[in-house]
Amino acid sequence: MDTSIFKYGELPEFKKFTPENISKEFPIVLEKIAEDFRNIEKNLSNLIQKDLNWNNVMNPLNEVNEILRWSWGVISHLNAVNNSENLRDIYSKFLPDIISLSNKFGQSKIIYNSLIKLKETNNFDQIKNRILNKEILEMQHRGISLQKKDQEEFNNISEKLGKLSTNFSNNVLDATNKWFLILNKKSEVDGLPERALELMAISAHNHLKKDGDVDIQNGPWKLSLDIPTYTSFMTYATDRNLREKIYKAFVGRASQGEKNNSQIIEEILSLRTKQANLLGYKSWAELSLSTKMAKKIKNVETLLEELREPAFKTAKIELETLNKFSKENGFPKSQNIEPWDISYWSELLRKEKFNLDQESLRPWFPLNDVLKGLFKLSEKLFEIKVVEATEEAPLWNDDVLFFNIFDKEDHKIASFYLDPYSRPESKRGGAWMDECLNKNNVGRKSLPVAYLVCNQTPPSKDKPSLMSFEEVQTLFHEFGHGLQHMLTTVNLPQAAGINNVEWDAVELPSQFMENWCFHKNTLLNIAKHYKTGEKLSDENFEKLLKNRTFNCGMATLRQLHFAITDLRLHSSIDKNEGKTADEVRREIAKQTTVIAPIPEDQFLCCFSHIFAGGYSAGYYSYKWAEVLSADAFSMFEEADLGNTENLKLIGKKFKDTILSLGGSLPPLEVFKLFRGREPQTDPLIRYLGLSRAIS
Repeated sequence: MDTSIFKYGELPEFKKFTPENISKEFPIVLEKIAEDFRNIEKNLSNLIQKDLNWNNVMNPLNEVNEILRWSWGVISHLNAVNNSENLRDIYSKFLPDIISLSNKFGQSKIIYNSLIKLKETNNFDQIKNRILNKEILEMQHRGISLQKKDQEEFNNISEKLGKLSTNFSNNVLDATNKWFLILNKKSEVDGLPERALELMAISAHNHLKKDGDVDIQNGPWKLSLDIPTYTSFMTYATDRNLREKIYKAFVGRASQGEKNNSQIIEEILSLRTKQANLLGYKSWAELSLSTKMAKKIKNVETLLEELREPAFKTAKIELETLNKFSKENGFPKSQNIEPWDISYWSELLRKEKFNLDQESLRPWFPLNDVLKGLFKLSEKLFEIKVVEATEEAPLWNDDVLFFNIFDKEDHKIASFYLDPYSRPESKRGGAWMDECLNKNNVGRKSLPVAYLVCNQTPPSKDKPSLMSFEEVQTLFHEFGHGLQHMLTTVNLPQAAGINNVEWDAVELPSQFMENWCFHKNTLLNIAKHYKTGEKLSDENFEKLLKNRTFNCGMATLRQLHFAITDLRLHSSIDKNEGKTADEVRREIAKQTTVIAPIPEDQFLCCFSHIFAGGYSAGYYSYKWAEVLSADAFSMFEEADLGNTENLKLIGKKFKDTILSLGGSLPPLEVFKLFRGREPQTDPLIRYLGLSRAIS
């Protein structure tokens, strides 16, 4: 009987994945994978002179890669959602082995030659050709064509980059957790909504290990840098000095002392450039874009500039409006608004302009009702049924939920985990979708299973999780990623779901789903008061709709600032020479911010997306895919959002193309199959409310 915790192809038994068990059993898994790989090479050495076909080359390779992805995937997942000192050490200990194994796979001459011969001697269809071309290019990007000396250098760089990214991520997590203030005066929390006070009071109670009940009204309260607390404080706290203090702590994370990421950033950028040069590319951006939909740096720059100009004009007007409003309402006339004032005064202006208090709308968005509405919409558009089955699955935390998805014939086609709440002490911030199991009809068959992870406001003693409207959008976003993973109809695992989808197109389904939060029928079906069951009023819906474009210039500009900085750091090597990453970023800020970053703002030191995630030279992807998603949604608008039959027809078309075809075809072709033409930027500029600024 197999007693190993590593049971590839099954749902992981998370509670058994203790640091001790991983330490003991993962080396055995790695050894078995290495042995399987040696056997594949041996087998291909014999076959290459005879008969190579898809089944004897691609299927065994896929199986061994999937075992590695699944096994390391469980450890990586737990490291992100259930982080501890011990688990972190284990993760860091095995990371070099994973990188070394990946390089071994990617630099096998016998496999590379087999793939080339397989392509030359067979007449495959478009899907198989696309998979093969991508595999061959990926091997070239892993240094297969390099001379021995260069290959050794390439591998050393890969290992160093892996360690640096992990250190970067750990430093951000540590810096986020380390900073806090215990507040004892009522005046220090003036303006904060009940929910935020409750969160901070519970946090202080736990931190100080106090006996007795939590005192929400009289404190103490713990002010920390986790996103729900930070966002609430910056938006509602009247104490300007404390807002300044927490703002500076937030933007200065991981930029001082031994947890300083500044040097790590310079090392990462230098090593990435070296690696790209070894592979024959001028820059890391050029290497990165060779596998993306945009293809060329120029194409990305053109799109970003097309959005930057109207966003910059709009943002300047918004800042003037905010300055004027603040001075009319008691802000010192001799001073200008600072970055720590933006959210606070924006919220007051929002209240006056739209009579919209976002915080007061939370009771209309309890998690369970939001989920029901999301599933009902998916049922209508995509002919699926989502059923909770939390009892069926092993979980890593008691907050986690588990669901099955059925098609219209009632066959189970996929499942997903949802980990909704913020746990700052053990779970990294942000929200993401990841693969637990891929769809696989080859060898060991499996249905797709997704991890959907959010960081929304947790429930309290007497209240369910009451979501902000932004948290509702985030949930829809991650579910969109999940749908592409789970509704795939591609039978080749290498192109099923999000596999083989170009990085800058992968955000299309997620951003598309966000648009439904602004569809009246959808939202009013979701939003019910958790106590009274009363529906959200038409008036409040209209306010949310108008609010969508409130300060849209500043919000868009912020994303463009990140995207342009990322691209410049990874592409303009000559221009950047001699300047630190921070200096480059501050230069770019002149064109992409309406308030220059303050000296303490070392945002790059916690920009995990590009230094510890997969978005290096790819942060623009959010905007690139937003163009696609806005244009896709406009097709539903053109067909009349109130016409249920039309929605079903176009929903089915969206499912049969964007959600089903995964990476089997180039994303532009998939988009054209759905939309009937190439994408256009007009719908996005309209949704963002920027059209008025175009001259």
